[in-house]
Amino acid sequence: MSLELSDVKRIANLARLDLSDSEALSTLDKLNGFFHIAEQLQAIDTTGVAPLSHPIAAQMPELCLRLREDVVTESNQRELYQQVAPATQDGLYLVPKVIE
Repeated sequence: MSLELSDVKRIANLARLDLSDSEALSTLDKLNGFFHIAEQLQAIDTTGVAPLSHPIAAQMPELCLRLREDVVTESNQRELYQQVAPATQDGLYLVPKVIE
């Protein structure tokens, strides 16, 4: 995939950016360079490669994030929290209607 200069100008217009022609050309080169890198990455065969929780873990395991078990550590206090709410119904907070 590659962009044309008209694509960059359209994107800049949508983003409300005022780009000169030289800035648009520079941006075009950078974006097309990024797309080229993405295409190279997509061409790599990753069959049998396990995903990493942290990319740097493959090279520097000491920097790997320690994971913990996902367990509930607090009790359900919904009723307590809803006592101070202006309006609730069936365990839900009621709010004023803002869209007709």
